[in-house]
Formats: sequence, structure tokens, C-alpha cells
Amino acid sequence: MKPGITISPSVACADFRHLEKDIRTLEECKVDFLHIDIMDGTFVPNFSLDFSLMRMLREMTSIPLECHLMVVNPERYIAKTAESGAQFITIHAESTFNVQRALVAIRESGVRSGIALNPATPVNVLEHILDDLDMIVVMMVNPGFAGQKMIPSMLEKITRVRKLIDDRGLDNIIIQVDGNVSIENIPLMIEAGATMLVGGTSSVFRIDHSISESVEAIRTLIKKHKSNQDQ
Repeated sequence: MKPGITISPSVACADFRHLEKDIRTLEECKVDFLHIDIMDGTFVPNFSLDFSLMRMLREMTSIPLECHLMVVNPERYIAKTAESGAQFITIHAESTFNVQRALVAIRESGVRSGIALNPATPVNVLEHILDDLDMIVVMMVNPGFAGQKMIPSMLEKITRVRKLIDDRGLDNIIIQVDGNVSIENIPLMIEAGATMLVGGTSSVFRIDHSISESVEAIRTLIKKHKSNQDQ
């Protein structure tokens, strides 16, 4: 059965001067996950959150954490990521020579596994690792920086991923979208087949709306999509 549509706010986009306040608000909003970006400055040209922050969040809140490793040779960090409280660990197809082995290692650590596809990464890299996956992340922008515009052709990529896993009878695999998951783009992404929305500066953490207002706006879009499907 295809999973329901969930919301995973990106902690990297929160207000770090008032991080606990933002987390408490997200708890009140009953968001499904918190999205944690770990970057090494090599696989992507930026640095982001670290494991000490993950452990702090794990102590601070019961919201499940899903961690996106944008690092070279992610095998080095699987155990540490799992120990820091992640329920999902996502790696990139190009980040290791042994991607299938790394996905198996993630599951062996007691964590659900994910693979991220950069905009130029073809869908066919999934062909021989589908049985090792719990989540596929379609990057709607090139990873590394917030505030980028969605690459329009990625909508068609979501559709292709959706068809691939449905044809294999694996429609329980989550399709996450990450990058410019905006109020304007969310309906298009959901229609294409996305089931987990990473909310950043264009949806959950908007300057001109509160977090609560933004999450409610996303939920309204999700309900509208479900209502249209039920008709």
C-alpha cells in the first residue's frame, strides 16, 4: 500500500537562535519527521548539521529523525548516524563505490534505508537496489544550498520513480522530495507521486508566515489532493 503523505521540516532552515522554540512549535503541529542534513564540504560545496546536534534533538524531542548524508564514503558514518537517533538514513548513489553494501549496512544498524537521486542521476540506478530501499529521495535542486528554484524536469522524474516502484509491487517505498518544496510546488509534487515533503524556507520556515500557519497550509494541500483522489 502506498504510504500516506508526510511532512519532514528541514532543521537546517530553522531559527538556530530559537531552535528549541521552533522544535516545540513543530511538536504542537504534529509533524511526522525532522529532516537532518549532514554535509562534508566535499560531496556538496557546503557544510551543515552534525551528530552532536542530532543527539541534542533526540534528547529534546520525540519527533522521528531522518538523516540525509551528503558525504563521500557514507559507510564511515552509518553507525554514528544510527547511534545519534536516526530512523532513516539516506545516502547518494554517487557517494560510494558499493552503494548496495552501504544500504544493507544501514538496515543492519536497525535504521530504514534511503537513496537520493541528484538531478542528473538517472532513475535506472535504482534497478538493482529496490529490494534494499525504504525511501527514494528525488532532489528537486542540486544539493548543498537552500533557496534554489525547482528544476521543472524533476516532476517527470518523480512520476518515473513512482511507476517503477508501483510496477514492481513496491509501492510501500516512500518517495521523498527535497529542494524548493514550496506551497506553489507541493501540489505538483504530490500529483507526480511524492509521499514525503521536506519543508524548508519555501514552505515550513517562511519569513512572512508562522511555522504553524505554514504547516497548516501544507496539510490543506495534502487534504485537497486526497479529496480529489477520493472523488
